Amino acid sequence: MTADTVPAVKIIAPTVEQLNADHITQLADKYWAPHTVENHLSYNANVIEDIYQQDIRGSNFSIRRIMVLEFSQYLENYLWPNYKPDASHAHVMSIVIMLNEKFRERVQVWQAFKKNNEDFANFFRQVLNCCLEDDDLLITIREQTALLVFLNHCFNSMEEVICRDQVKRLVSLSMWISLQPERREHEFKLCPKWKKYWKAIQRKDKPEHLEKLTWERTFLHKLMLKFMKILDTIPESDYLSSDKVHYCERFLELITDL
Repeated sequence: MTADTVPAVKIIAPTVEQLNADHITQLADKYWAPHTVENHLSYNANVIEDIYQQDIRGSNFSIRRIMVLEFSQYLENYLWPNYKPDASHAHVMSIVIMLNEKFRERVQVWQAFKKNNEDFANFFRQVLNCCLEDDDLLITIREQTALLVFLNHCFNSMEEVICRDQVKRLVSLSMWISLQPERREHEFKLCPKWKKYWKAIQRKDKPEHLEKLTWERTFLHKLMLKFMKILDTIPESDYLSSDKVHYCERFLELITDL
């Protein structure tokens, strides 16, 4: 049997009546809706956990459920204002999913992060760590695919300072640290000025930052190795996991865009 093929289905947005009756709207009124701000309850991390487990991951990432959350301004009024560097997996993934949805709906995306934008670097690092996670029990293949889509959105938003400051660390000449020394020297012979840039980068590296810098510079190499590992689990015949195929497709989309 080949990979699951699902015909294109037009997604019908929820009606006003459906939105008003939805438990998400009722939660929003209690915790983050702008028109009820004077009566909001205190921030509760369990709300994010419950929504993620029931309405996002629990619904198998139903676009209709995510549309309801987007309509309620979940990202800009609850997820991001309450983000902290030690945020839970559900919190980080919820931000990723909601940002991807904004791109899908082609609405304003990065404005939501303009407040508290100093936390974006920590959030981005958490996303990168999740991208390299190998334990499917901790992060499902559907979640890993969503992370790739998010990463691609960031690379395609270089005009935004908060994105550019993070992604440029992953794709500069310094990422050639992952090349075999002989191959690197071969490339330098083809373009000698690159070797001057390479040496200049090494001179600027501070020993106390070297571990962090090395991790960033080898990130894409490690992500490529993960892709190859997942690709090797897809058989040439018999049943194909559509989720794994979609992951590989999104990875190739990312590399193509880069």
